[in-house]
Amino acid sequence: MEAILATVLLGVLLAVFIVIFRLRSKSVQPKRKVASNAQNKAVKSYSKAEVARHNKRTDCWIIIKDKVFDVTSYVEEHPGGDAILDHAGDDSTEGFYGPQHATRVFEMIDDFCIGDLEI
Repeated sequence: MEAILATVLLGVLLAVFIVIFRLRSKSVQPKRKVASNAQNKAVKSYSKAEVARHNKRTDCWIIIKDKVFDVTSYVEEHPGGDAILDHAGDDSTEGFYGPQHATRVFEMIDDFCIGDLEI
C-alpha cells in the first residue's frame, strides 16, 4: 500500500514539474532577429504632419518615443478594441506604456516600426 502511495505521489510531482517547465519555456520565447534586417535598411524619417495624415482604421500610424509605427494591420486584432485609434496619427507613447499592456507588446511593437519622427 505504501509503495502504491509513494508511486502516485512521485507521479503527481513529476507531472507538476513537467507542467511548470513547459509554461516557463513558452513564456521565455527567443527574440526575433528583426534588428539585423533593420540595420541593413536606411532609416526613414517622417514629419508629425505626415504621420497625422494616417489617422484612420484603414491607415493607422502612431508615434511612440519618437519612432513611427504603421499599425494598420494590427487595428482589428487589438485586444483593447478601438482604443488604438484614440491617438491614430498622433503620439501614443503615454497610452502604449499604460498598465493595460502586457510585456509582450513591448517585444512585438518593433515589427511595426517604419522609421523615426523628425525632430
